[in-house]
Amino acid sequence: MERTRTRTPVVSGWFGDSGAEGGFRLLGTRCSACAAVFFPREDAYCRNPHCAGDGELAEVPLSPRGRVWSYTDGRYRPPAPYVSDPDVPWEPYTLVAVELEAEGMVVLGQAVPGVGVADLAIGMEVEVVGGVLDGTAETTWTTWRFRPVTDGDGAGGDGDGGDGAEGDGAGGDGEVRP
Repeated sequence: MERTRTRTPVVSGWFGDSGAEGGFRLLGTRCSACAAVFFPREDAYCRNPHCAGDGELAEVPLSPRGRVWSYTDGRYRPPAPYVSDPDVPWEPYTLVAVELEAEGMVVLGQAVPGVGVADLAIGMEVEVVGGVLDGTAETTWTTWRFRPVTDGDGAGGDGDGGDGAEGDGAGGDGEVRP
């Protein structure tokens, strides 16, 4: 009998599926005093140095789409705390800096598996989708990824370039390991 793995975000509260509000989204916070938006989220105080203060920080889903601001590839095995099995051959991954549509802030993340630097261009429209960072026998660690938008694309998806089936997290199965 196959055991079901628990899907767990690598960082709680930074992203999720907002359901009726438009699918998978990054989650930020907005200050009620100055309307500044933050990602990663801020729960203690407004980071805007020009804010008058005394505002409430409320969770807000961020734009599901944006434009490529910059990109590069990671061709080396990063050191800890990143999960990287030294017995698995290293697979390069693509990092994308995306300027979010409504907020105008730049967010960094990996591209979905199969998208390399040759597939990207400055100004290209991309969308945020859920993806898999790593997995164990008990847990699938989830994160966000960026995927180029093509005509007819809708927001959402699993970001692993596949049909939503989970890999074993060991690499070589389409999952990109940072």
